[in-house]
Order: sequence, then C-alpha cells, then structure tokens
Amino acid sequence: MKALMIEHEGRTRFHEVAAPQEGPGEVRVAVRHVGLCGSDLNTFRGLNPLVVLPRIPGHEIGGEIIAAGPGVAPEYAPGRRVIVMPYTNCGRCASCRKGRTNACRYNRTLGVQQDGGLAEEVVLPAAKLILNDTLAPPHLALVEPLSVGFHAAARGRVAAGERVAVLGCGMIGMGVLIGAVARGAEVVAVDMSAEKLALARRFGARHTVDASHGDAVAEVSALTGDDGVDVAFEAVGTPATFTQCIALAGFAGRVVYVGYCKAPVTYETQAFNLKELDILGSRNATAEDFQAVIAYLERLGAEADALITRVVPFGDAEAALPYWDKNRDALKVVVAR
Repeated sequence: MKALMIEHEGRTRFHEVAAPQEGPGEVRVAVRHVGLCGSDLNTFRGLNPLVVLPRIPGHEIGGEIIAAGPGVAPEYAPGRRVIVMPYTNCGRCASCRKGRTNACRYNRTLGVQQDGGLAEEVVLPAAKLILNDTLAPPHLALVEPLSVGFHAAARGRVAAGERVAVLGCGMIGMGVLIGAVARGAEVVAVDMSAEKLALARRFGARHTVDASHGDAVAEVSALTGDDGVDVAFEAVGTPATFTQCIALAGFAGRVVYVGYCKAPVTYETQAFNLKELDILGSRNATAEDFQAVIAYLERLGAEADALITRVVPFGDAEAALPYWDKNRDALKVVVAR
C-alpha cells in the first residue's frame, strides 16, 4: 500500500509499504482524512526532537472500518466510521497509576514516536477507536486537535465569567479558545495573523490582539483594567510567549503551557511568588475531552468547515507539508482519500 514518508528535512515522498494485518483485539481502518499537525510540520522542518526519520506522519485521523480481528466487539463492523485516539499508555508508569493516561511516561503517539496515519490503511486496537457515524467525514480529523485544546481548558480550571488569554490561534489554540468559551469565559485571542484572529472572533473570542503590532501585554492589561487575566494559555511554543504568559496572568492567576518550546526559556521568577501563580502543563487529551469535542462539532454542523483551510487529495499529499510551510496563515490542512 502507499504511505507518505517524511524522508529527511524538507522532503516528503510516497513509499510502498506492507499492508497491516489485524490481530486479536485490533481493527483495520481505511484512512479517509488526516489533519496535519504542528508536530508534523516541525518534523518536516527538522525541528522535532521526538521523531527519528524517516517517519510516516499523521495522528489526526478519521477513517472507516475494513475488518476486525478476533475478540473485537461486533459494533466495530465494516463500514462504521471512526475517530482515532493516537496515543498509547503503558498502564504501569506513575501517570497511568494516577489515572492520567494521557500523560503516560512511555506514550508513543502515531506519527511521532511511531509511524502514523498518512497511509491507505492502519491497524489499531479497538480501544483506541471512537465510533461515529454522525459527523461529516472531514470533521472526524478535527476531533483530536480540538480535544488537546479542550483538555488544556480543563487543566486550567476555566470557569464561567473568568477572563482568559490564548496566545496562538493555530488549531490547538482554537481548541483552547472554543473550550474556554464553552465554559463561559471571556476570551482574548492573541496572534500575529489577521486571518487567524478573524476566525478566533468567529468562534467566540470577545477580544483579539494583533501581536505583530504594539505591546500585547499592555493591550491585554488595558482590556482587563490592569488586572491581567485569570488564565493565560501558551499555544505557540516560543521563549517569548512562554514568558509573556507570566506577564499576562493576574495575581492569583493560572498559566497553562500547551505549546512545546524547542529552546531554553529564561524567566524573572519573582512573579511566580508575588502573584502566587499556578503554572501547569497540558499534554494530549482524554477520552472525555474527545467526547466533549464530538458533541460540540455535532452541534456546530457545517460551520466546522471554516476550521479547514485546505483539503489536499491523497495522491497530492507530497505537496501538503511544503504548502503549509510556505503558507503559515493556514489553520488546518487535511489530506483526504
């Protein structure tokens, strides 16, 4: 079967690979839609230290069941549509023992620590598939990235009436924004892209700040009467935005780091103590986050199409990551087969 590989920095190419065969407890899935993630783009750009090349990218996967192995429940029938939960969990490490399997120490995400879904077929444990025949097929690939944002909003304990700043309005940041709005928060979206800020307003941001002009911290301070925000979310992954979150958070506020910074970050730490900040990390998503996003997308209907910037046919997938690399205002590129 065909699979797209990132061979080395800046090069993707189709390869013929062996078709997977399902075993006990496993399901063979025809991949229909794969959303490209920032981690895929960083792998393509040679900036993802978690990946060993060559690698088949893709972990935002919607597909259709082809066959099920022995021991799989009968509802996993051929033709049913599925959303993939692309993480693994060992069940033994400290995170798993605490019930926080999304933060498994030995997690191997599809497309990152193991080959992913940009192929004609994948085989996965039935337990990692969510059956869904109600969402539009392209929207199945939106569930995982939005779930990461919903999980971050839950980590930040966002409550109704709170003020929230979201730094970065890529797909993960949009998930944070939508998740925070769903919890009743007043959201300030911060980005350098006019296109992404327009989408942020469309999906519920009360205020937007263009970080390419002026002082974003000063603008947010003015919007909040110098109080700062109750929760500041980082969804960019740069040293500047990591430290900016500390400045944006008000006294007794929270900071949630969703982005993954590839360079060391230097802090003036007195604000940690003076403001008595809660500083939290957020990783992946839980089954509950997936279900919350599915319910949201089912209510949203066709409006979710606005979250997809470009659909690339599978046969043209070699051009998908180069396109995104040159068009950074794109919110979500989806490969469709």
